[in-house]
Amino acid sequence: MLENNEENVDKTESKVEEVVNETSNVETEKVADTVEVVEEETTVKTDDTVDAVEEIEKSIAVDAEKEAHKEDESAVVDYSKLSLEDLVAELSRTISNNPIQKIKNQVESIKSAFNQQFGALLAEKKAAFLEAGGNSIDFQFSSPIKSEYNNLLSDYKKQRDAHYNDLDKQLSNNLEKKLSVIEQLKDLIENADTATMYKSFRALQDTWRAIGPVSKNHYNDTWKTFHHHVERFYDLLHLSNDFRDLDFKHNLEEKLKIIDKVNALVEEADINVAFKELQDLHKIWKEDIGPVSQEMREDVWQKFSAATKKIHDRRHDHFREMRSKYQEIIDKKLAIVDKLNAYDTSNNKSHNDWQKSIKEVEVLRQEYFNSGKLPYSKSEEVWQKFKGATKKFNSAKNVFYKHEKNDQQDNLKKKMELIELAESLKESDDWESSTNTLKKIQSDWKKIGHVPRKFSDDIWKRFKAACNHYFDRYHDQKNSLNKDQQVVVDAKKAFLETVKELKEPTKDEILEVINNWRDLGALPRNARHIDGKFNKLIDRALGGLDLGKNEVSMLKFTHVIDSLAADDDVRKLDSEQMFVRKKIDEVVKEIQQLENNLGFFSNAKDDNPLVLNVKNRVNEFKEDLALWKTKLTYIKKLDY
Repeated sequence: MLENNEENVDKTESKVEEVVNETSNVETEKVADTVEVVEEETTVKTDDTVDAVEEIEKSIAVDAEKEAHKEDESAVVDYSKLSLEDLVAELSRTISNNPIQKIKNQVESIKSAFNQQFGALLAEKKAAFLEAGGNSIDFQFSSPIKSEYNNLLSDYKKQRDAHYNDLDKQLSNNLEKKLSVIEQLKDLIENADTATMYKSFRALQDTWRAIGPVSKNHYNDTWKTFHHHVERFYDLLHLSNDFRDLDFKHNLEEKLKIIDKVNALVEEADINVAFKELQDLHKIWKEDIGPVSQEMREDVWQKFSAATKKIHDRRHDHFREMRSKYQEIIDKKLAIVDKLNAYDTSNNKSHNDWQKSIKEVEVLRQEYFNSGKLPYSKSEEVWQKFKGATKKFNSAKNVFYKHEKNDQQDNLKKKMELIELAESLKESDDWESSTNTLKKIQSDWKKIGHVPRKFSDDIWKRFKAACNHYFDRYHDQKNSLNKDQQVVVDAKKAFLETVKELKEPTKDEILEVINNWRDLGALPRNARHIDGKFNKLIDRALGGLDLGKNEVSMLKFTHVIDSLAADDDVRKLDSEQMFVRKKIDEVVKEIQQLENNLGFFSNAKDDNPLVLNVKNRVNEFKEDLALWKTKLTYIKKLDY
């Protein structure tokens, strides 16, 4: 039974109804693929307001489908340090141990690292093939690790396809369910029993809300059709005035609350946050709240549309302003590209030169990335120029390290020849000739550059063992005590006792004691333990001085080295130099590891205790590195 304040409707026409952003006179219900299209007559609204509301509706439809396809965000790990084998193992673990929709970021990062490494390997193999006289067209390279990688990626893609096919089926199933609800609602309107229709109507509303999203192509049409019949239910059927008015009142209150929230969003500083919340409010308006009384519908909708347009206009102004800044960002990025193109590597002759250049280019890369973000349509051309500039630098770097590898192979061959010569002399009794020859071999060894890292330790151990074996024999036969040597031993034992009596000596007094000790002469090999006792006393005395830690350490070091040089102990001097070099390598590795760890805290604040601790350790290691380099310089200046 119709209310007195409602307009009578001709039996051949449907009731006037509000559909989201327009009020329409529904003349005929047309069915196309079971979805009704309601012909609408536009009420008096500005085109701009209609455009604003339509843009929101389209974005809601798109987001509804995206939500169904949304992949979980996962942390991106730096895979660049892993080998090809480790990358494949990591890819296998990632695919096996995680839901397929949660690993896109990890898989893409692994792919990027693998392709970069394998590309470099492929280029190296091809270069070797061509250098050996091969024809480029005949080059082929197969790798079991690449085949395993391809199989894993194929499996990953199949699983993803299956997952998203299931999602698409779910969207289709949801559409069928919603169309079924619409048909049930139409049937309720035509045939409902007034005693039960309201309860049935509520049940259909609950069913509609419980159904998941549909594809963006059907989202708005299905909702408009459903909403049309909801209003038909309220306007045309014999509904109790009390029930209807109570619903209208509740819905009006809820819609006015939403309008207040939209008006408040106009003041939201972050326009992207405001727009996202506006989408959510439009979705609640459409899907969770029913109609209001006919006389209030147009007024409420106009207020909602007007508030929506304010945020819409702010968002358009925001993106217009962003577009005005794009050229400024492009200019900054192109200026950095020009710097990269002009970067001169012609004077880079050593590994250290290139390491310095790599750091400088990395600074330019970070400046590029920090200069601002651009949309794809604006960024692609600039990005290609940037890639070209960095490729130019990387090509020059790769050429150097390719030659460096060749040089290291030559150095390896030279050092192997010296090892064979040293091993042939280690049992010689021709002391004068062999000693001179081995000293020259040791000198030549130092002049030869680096060898491939995987051979470095092994060949050094062989060379050191041969030299030590010979010089141990040489010193054993040379250091049997004679009368003159016994005099030196007795003098140094007596002097050692006077040193023990020193109380809080100054730095100058300690240095004078050291010089007096050396002036007494060199101890024979089998009495060198006396030197050890003296060194401990000197170390203790130096430790008691009011000097910096590094200065004390350097004084102790120079004392030991000068003593070895005075004794012409080439073997121990070499050992000391190798020890210092080893410490330098260890400290450098520690610094690199800590600085690499800092990269994982790029988003942490500078005052983060963990970050501060790592930075302090880096600084401590850098101080140690400077000290060890000073020690190495000191040894290298000795003429021995």
